Amino acid sequence: MKQVQCAVRDVLARTVLAISVGAALAPSALHAQKADTSTSITIYSSAQPGSISPEVFRSGGNGQAVPGYAVVRQERDLDLEKGRNIVRFTDVAALIDPTSVAFSSLTDPSETRVVEQNFQFDLVSNEKLLQKFIDRDIAVEQAHGNTVEISQGKLLATQGGLVLQNTDGSVDVIQNYNRVKLPTLPGGLLTRPTLVWDVATKKEGSHRTRVSYQTQGMSWWADYNLVFSEASSKGVDQCKLDVSAWVSIINQSGASYADSKLKLIAGDVQRAQPALLKGRAMMRAEVMAAPAGAAPEFSEKAFFEYHLYTLSQPTTLPENSTKQIELFPRANDVDCEKLTVYDGVGPGFGFYGGLNTEQSFGTQSNKKVDVYLTFKNAKQNNMGMPLPQGRVRVSKLDDADQSLEFIGEDVIDHTPRDETIRIKLGQAFDIVGERRQIDYKIDTKRKMIEEEIEVKVRNQKDEATKVLVAEHLYRWTNWELVSQSHKFEKKDAHTIHFPVRLSKGQEGVVRYRVRYTW
Repeated sequence: MKQVQCAVRDVLARTVLAISVGAALAPSALHAQKADTSTSITIYSSAQPGSISPEVFRSGGNGQAVPGYAVVRQERDLDLEKGRNIVRFTDVAALIDPTSVAFSSLTDPSETRVVEQNFQFDLVSNEKLLQKFIDRDIAVEQAHGNTVEISQGKLLATQGGLVLQNTDGSVDVIQNYNRVKLPTLPGGLLTRPTLVWDVATKKEGSHRTRVSYQTQGMSWWADYNLVFSEASSKGVDQCKLDVSAWVSIINQSGASYADSKLKLIAGDVQRAQPALLKGRAMMRAEVMAAPAGAAPEFSEKAFFEYHLYTLSQPTTLPENSTKQIELFPRANDVDCEKLTVYDGVGPGFGFYGGLNTEQSFGTQSNKKVDVYLTFKNAKQNNMGMPLPQGRVRVSKLDDADQSLEFIGEDVIDHTPRDETIRIKLGQAFDIVGERRQIDYKIDTKRKMIEEEIEVKVRNQKDEATKVLVAEHLYRWTNWELVSQSHKFEKKDAHTIHFPVRLSKGQEGVVRYRVRYTW
């Protein structure tokens, strides 16, 4: 019953508020907005790839938790009188930054200026509406079975129920009620955040005006879906990918934007803000005319030190919504390589900046072998578009029932064209490794350490594969290999890779002896 009563009160409040706003905008000094409105939105994001949880999509109104912001630009026609005018703009975002607001007349920019600007956000609620009638008479309806009892009196308080003073001086406290009847409609109530300007102009008549502001509660991010297929005819661990990309846009700013021109910025954009709120910002978009009836698509261009992506057709971003739009048409037959890496010690055992003589340091053996996909983001590889940072999901087709099965995911940073992308998928089931120290000698007089390492990798798959054995030379900066069983590639000052090709069921053994001197 209480829920029904609350619902009735909410309906009553919404009805009264709609009337009160109409009354508040009635005076002739307040200039109405014409319907011809043009909106453009540029969205920046500080969302880390894969960090947006489904709960944020459904939070509804918790826009301050959305990691991003937007710049909104709206053009509207206004009728202005010569001299001073009070102009109200409604339908602005509830999470607007008032300090970022700019108003200008495109019709007469030199002789039209804003004398004063206000952002009014004290929106009406049941409580605020009733507080307008403190010390005034109201009527309250209560349902008792099939009958309705009406209590009338002076409203004394609204906290913890309605406190009414009767004509005989007695006081009633009413906790549950169905309806409140108010004698009049109070003015000065707002149902939506409103920008108010005191505008001075020398030109009377219609003005095309532009308003821009920043707002929280909007963000975007990229999601990439890759379909993996084997391409063994091209060599061991060669593969193909079909790559599709989607942009997800979330709007919890407190306003809806219909038929808006949409831009996205990808890049690390610096923004001054409190230290606890600092984040990375992404940016990307460009304008390209699309044929009538064509699906909307993004075009891209370099923009300052970032990249700009612009949607070819207007789109609508409703309040409390998440929209997905294709970033670029699917790229098919992208050449890739499956890369298997055995890091027996792990990257956590790198060089620490000083001499390390402890014999047992770094002798821990990790048996897991990591699996990666690598491909070139180049035009000749059917790619070649600057890619915003985002989450990459990879699937593979199961030939038994022609269904796509998920095989791993990773995140990528902003990636320019012609760069190589490396995605970690997981760890191999049928390839294992082990690593051990088989000799260690230290000669403090000669200032020398010699260490011999043995690494074994076993391929239990039904096919040949290639494994990169990654070793970290972490004891000191001056090192040389005294002997080694395989050729190696120096990746950086303290990392070497041994490529090992393994047939079906084969075990490969890598041995090397390293000498450190200081």
